[in-house]
Amino acid sequence: MAVLLTKRARVVVQGITGHQGQFHTRAMRDFGTKVVAGVTPGKAGSKIEGVPVFDRVRDAVLKRKANASILFVPAPYAKDAAVEAIEAGIKLVVIITERIPFHDCLDFIPYARSKGVTVIGPNCPGIASPGQAKMGIIPNLIFREGDTGVISRSGTLTYEIVYAMSQAGFGQSTCVGIGGDPINGTNMVEALTLFQKDRQTRRIVLVGEIGGTAEEEAADFIKKRVTKPVIAYVAGRTAPPGKRMGHAGAIIQGGRGTAESKTKAFADAGVPVAQYPGEVATLLAAT
Repeated sequence: MAVLLTKRARVVVQGITGHQGQFHTRAMRDFGTKVVAGVTPGKAGSKIEGVPVFDRVRDAVLKRKANASILFVPAPYAKDAAVEAIEAGIKLVVIITERIPFHDCLDFIPYARSKGVTVIGPNCPGIASPGQAKMGIIPNLIFREGDTGVISRSGTLTYEIVYAMSQAGFGQSTCVGIGGDPINGTNMVEALTLFQKDRQTRRIVLVGEIGGTAEEEAADFIKKRVTKPVIAYVAGRTAPPGKRMGHAGAIIQGGRGTAESKTKAFADAGVPVAQYPGEVATLLAAT
């Protein structure tokens, strides 16, 4: 099976009438995702890509039995959209939006946890389970059904590494893009826990980057709790200290969060670390 996202997902797209919402609704449906509704206030009664649009998430839940939501909502309104989905009874919320104010995340992510809602993101490429469903912006063509779980902080590196894996014959059970912001709804340890429990997943790939301590915490968890083979890649080996590199969370301070410290932590946990993205598939072949 897959983790978090399966063919049973009935997805509502918040912000479906925008350009990104329309484009990725089409791509998600092409992937096999059951997109059952869209939400844009004031646009109820219209259809996008054949999908009925409602004013409220609650209407999508009541009338279309939506149980998962993906947000293509501008940053100033993302918090309200997330809270609306949570209060409507949605159990999986994927937030693609970047540049959401830090304090907004401090509000709605703990609220989601208190309600038992899983949040992927924000500022993430989404989640995909090949052969089942996709919620996000990850290109359809890079995937292949298989038994390798992927957890990534980086969108574009996800695409490159997953494509190389597929070309080398290593398909994916589920690919989870957790996002690169300092505060995210699902962290590496939580994703590792899901893959460790999943019987289909035989090995795990972690794609990390400089900044924060997520990789060090993941390495410690792997050492204590993960019995499946894990391969890692850490981006940002040449980044200068104190300079943000792309993601809001990718900043090194006080000597912490460096590529060197993360690589050492993985090595101490017995996790091989690829020097280049293309090397991940080579290391998988050796497991």
